[in-house]
Amino acid sequence: MYKRIAFTVNGKAYNFEVDVRESLLDVLRSHLGFTGAKQGCGVGECGACSVLIDGVPTDTCIYLAVWADGKEIRTIEGVAEKNGELSEVQKAFVDEGAVQCGFCTPGLVLTTTALKESGKDYTREELKRELSGHLCRCTGYQNILKAAEKSLEGHVCTCVDSPHYKGE
Repeated sequence: MYKRIAFTVNGKAYNFEVDVRESLLDVLRSHLGFTGAKQGCGVGECGACSVLIDGVPTDTCIYLAVWADGKEIRTIEGVAEKNGELSEVQKAFVDEGAVQCGFCTPGLVLTTTALKESGKDYTREELKRELSGHLCRCTGYQNILKAAEKSLEGHVCTCVDSPHYKGE
């Protein structure tokens, strides 16, 4: 069975029919050519397939394409600045050596982008928890955490008198 859906990806509108059993990951990669989201575990555990749906990090391998009807989707291809320059988050990941094989990088960059855009302050522990839905086999996570902290400068609370501090 097929259903007509409409959504935007990186600001561009799409309207077409999809198989109701098809994942958003398959539609993004196979039909639309957005290959930044990767097929990892296939069960929503590794974060390699993450995109932002209405600003929320979402594992697209377990998200049906029909659920995206009317949604705003941002993939890694839509994160760079309009002039083609890397975003602040992308630059921080490069500067801190938080990219190696690159398989997990798009999902981590998108999640960090969502955290940055939220405008909230995070403790280091909260930041770890927010990034915990992503698996990386190369970097050992320290550089990823440093990159996220650098991206969120001014939004990571480490001072004892902060209401967010939990005595790490």
